[in-house]
Amino acid sequence: MEQHQKMLIKELTELVRQKVCVAFSAGVDSTVLLNACCQAAEQAGIGLDHIAAVTFSTVLHPQADLQEAKQCAASLGVHHVVLEIDELSCPQVVQNGVDRCYHCKKQLFAKAIAFAQEQGYQAVLDGTNADDLKAYRPGIRAIRELGVRSPLAENGFTKAQVRQFAKQMGLSCASKPATPCLATRIPYDTPLEASTLKRIEAGEELLHTLGIAQCRLRVHGTLARIEIVPEDFEKLLQHRERISEEITSLGFSFVTLDLQGLRSGCYDQERKLV
Repeated sequence: MEQHQKMLIKELTELVRQKVCVAFSAGVDSTVLLNACCQAAEQAGIGLDHIAAVTFSTVLHPQADLQEAKQCAASLGVHHVVLEIDELSCPQVVQNGVDRCYHCKKQLFAKAIAFAQEQGYQAVLDGTNADDLKAYRPGIRAIRELGVRSPLAENGFTKAQVRQFAKQMGLSCASKPATPCLATRIPYDTPLEASTLKRIEAGEELLHTLGIAQCRLRVHGTLARIEIVPEDFEKLLQHRERISEEITSLGFSFVTLDLQGLRSGCYDQERKLV
C-alpha cells in the first residue's frame, strides 16, 4: 500500500506541475484524489493555483453532493468550479439504454476538458479506481476516448485501498457509501424524466434523515422499491408508516422493501452485463 501511495504522489507531482483539473464529486475516490494532488503540490512546493476541482451540477446527481463538494474544496483552499450541465438534453441519456453512462460521461467530461483548455490546465483527472475496471462501466470508455487520466486506477488502487488511504489522511469520507447517479435507480430502456429523478432524490433523502445511509429507491412505474442493507431492516420498519406516507406523497402508489437487500448494479445483473 505504501508503495502505491508513493508512486501515486510521484505521478501527481508531475501532473500538478503542469496544472490539473480534478473531476470532484465529493465521493471517496475523487476526494482522495484531490487531497493527494494537494499533498503532492505541498511536498513539491507547487502553489494550489495549479489545481482546480470541477464539480458537475446535473439532475442526475443529488444537490446535497454538490454542497458537500463546495465545502470540501473550500476547506482545502483549491479553486472550485461548478459546471452546469443538462444531461437530459442528450437523447441517448434520456433513452436510458445500457450505454447511457457512455453518453453521459462523454457529455460531462467534454465540458470539463473545454474548461481546462480555456483556463490553461494541461490535464483532467477522474477518480476511477482499479475495481471499476472490472465492473460494467461504459463511461470509462468515454473518458478514455477523451484523454482523461485516472491516476488511482493507473496505480492499481482498489476501492478498499482508496478507503484505507482516506483513513490515513484523516478524511471523514473513508467510510462514505458509494453514491452512483440517480439514473441507476431506473430500469434500462425506461426513459428518464426530471420529475422522476427528483422524486428519487427526495425519497432517498428521507431515508438518510432516518439514519439509513446506504439506500437505493428503485422505481418501477408507480412502485417504489427500497433497497437497504439487511442490518437496517429493523430501523426502516420502525419508521414504516412515515416512510410509506412520505414516499407515496411523492407520487408513488406502492412502497416495498426488497428482502434481498442492497445490490449495487442490480439492473446490470438483470441484463447479465456483469
